[in-house]
Amino acid sequence: MTQPKQGALLETAGDGAAVAPPVDEAFFERLRAMSDKFAAGVPGSIVRLQALAVQFDAAQPAAALAEELRRVLHTIAGSAATFGYRTFGTQARVLEQRLRVLQAFEQVGAAEWRSWLHSLEHYLQWARVDARADNFPTENGQENI
Repeated sequence: MTQPKQGALLETAGDGAAVAPPVDEAFFERLRAMSDKFAAGVPGSIVRLQALAVQFDAAQPAAALAEELRRVLHTIAGSAATFGYRTFGTQARVLEQRLRVLQAFEQVGAAEWRSWLHSLEHYLQWARVDARADNFPTENGQENI
């Protein structure tokens, strides 16, 4: 029988058998509390994105408004998967990256901005139903897995 490496997280019982260390219940309680906090904030994030989208003028996009949309999407994308909202976060990242591309250009046509806003609205409609769902329908009605 091989011995665990020094510093390994295994302990040994009196008979020398490996035993897993005790579970840190306080850690899991903190994680549950953070998860509950994230879940409680999801509807507010959806409302915030919707409010920003309504203000956004595709013909004359305000840079500050685009940046605020990007910031909210970035926050969702960075946290969602940790708390069981994998697809919600993945799709936020897709929208954030598309927005970054649009922001990189000095001139972007209104049609491109409207297309992005349409994708954002599609995301928000899906998230309002179940932001924790694993499957995200494409804009043509097909489901992405």
